[in-house]
Amino acid sequence: YDYVYVYDGSSTGSRLLGKTCNNTKNNTFYSTGYYLTVRFRSDGSVRDTGFRASYRVVWSCGGNLFGSGTFSSPNYPSYYHDNAYCMWQLRAKLHADLLFLKSRSMLENCCSCDYIEIYDGPYVYSPFLGKVCNNSLSTFFSTSNYMTVVFRTDGSMVGRGFNAEFTSSLTPSSVDCSSDNMNIVIEKSYLNSLGYDGHSLYLNDPHCRPQISYYNVVFSFPLNTCGNTREFENGKIVYTNSLRAYNSNYGEITRQSNFKLNVNCRMEEDSVSQILYEVRELENTTITGTGRYNTSMVFYQSSSFYYQVTQFPYEITLNQNLYIEIDMRRGDSSLVLFIDTCIASPSAFDFQSRPYYLVRNGCPIDNTYYAYTTGTSPFARFTFKAFQFLRATEDVYLQCKVLICPASDYNSRCRRGCTKRVARDVGSEHESETLVVGPIHLLGNWLTKNHSIHVAEFWQKNQKINHGYHRKLQWPNFFFLRFWVCWLQ
Repeated sequence: YDYVYVYDGSSTGSRLLGKTCNNTKNNTFYSTGYYLTVRFRSDGSVRDTGFRASYRVVWSCGGNLFGSGTFSSPNYPSYYHDNAYCMWQLRAKLHADLLFLKSRSMLENCCSCDYIEIYDGPYVYSPFLGKVCNNSLSTFFSTSNYMTVVFRTDGSMVGRGFNAEFTSSLTPSSVDCSSDNMNIVIEKSYLNSLGYDGHSLYLNDPHCRPQISYYNVVFSFPLNTCGNTREFENGKIVYTNSLRAYNSNYGEITRQSNFKLNVNCRMEEDSVSQILYEVRELENTTITGTGRYNTSMVFYQSSSFYYQVTQFPYEITLNQNLYIEIDMRRGDSSLVLFIDTCIASPSAFDFQSRPYYLVRNGCPIDNTYYAYTTGTSPFARFTFKAFQFLRATEDVYLQCKVLICPASDYNSRCRRGCTKRVARDVGSEHESETLVVGPIHLLGNWLTKNHSIHVAEFWQKNQKINHGYHRKLQWPNFFFLRFWVCWLQ
């Protein structure tokens, strides 16, 4: 049979990046150094038209980092480059075999276009830890003293990128929380000094077991599992658990104090803060951290809100009805979500110069805006008719600020709905989150008559020709390779 092999280096003895066969289209491969090797192999059975490939050099970034520190995408907080491929290898300090990574990203709103991938080891073929895209705050833990981070972008649109912090200097006990997970890390040497080991630890739900490495014991679990209890304190949502250990399961008495860690995740304004304190004899220890809510905003095809729109950019016509849902990625029936303000703009990064309000302070401003549900459920849904900004491109971006309140508080800002003026909130406190979605690309007659012009390609050409964009050429240190394969056997 017929194949195309791509190797990450100067010979076929280098690491295999991938194999292309059959009628596969648009495969893309990235090198990690100066060389790519391509090998085409065919047998003697059937001949066909073969393949065509293009390659280009892309911007140099990435590197090897040790211990603790920060790193970011090229030009952060300004816009990163098209077709970037950056790889960082993180290595922990001696005697600390676990890495902790926290990143804040502001990427193009397309998870298949620009994204960050994290691997649990020194290579890109190490176990996959997760993928970061859109605007989010994410946290990852390694199970060894290495972690690999890869940043990839395409050639369509750009964002402001990301900034990440990593550390391998862990305190004896720490906790990190988000609206998705609670992560508790205990040093084994610290446990051993108290006469315990990792196998003796358990949570409120003893079936939730930790991951135990050479130096650390890690509990990682969703907030609504493992025996977490949820309470409301002054309008705040607090998740609580207890981590315990006993020295022996035998006998009737002991003169050794029982080990106990009380773990609290408190949802603060526009973020999550964490408090962990140890209950052991008369000593208390407090450790704090920060995080954010994980919410998402997506388009749907109709008012049934059944099928999501997967097209990017979302191509629509003037006056077309648009259907949008905002929700928390982990649903919680004890919370409600309220749409406070939604602003449209011709730019994804400027909602001040030319704002157009759909809803403001919970009050509809645009006469086509209609909310199906807001302030009564852990999600919100609304619709409006598409429009275009004058003297601007065909793209429209939408930024929405939502409030998150306890469902049991009927005096909260979420329950009061439209307020004509901003007044002091006499009810309970609430949480806020801002999301951006787009672009919504308006189709004109020129596009419907000539389907061969792709929207993204036209945007690039229009940007470079009409606005006079040019770039300075630099020598990179890796390649970008894209295949168009035609009917290989």
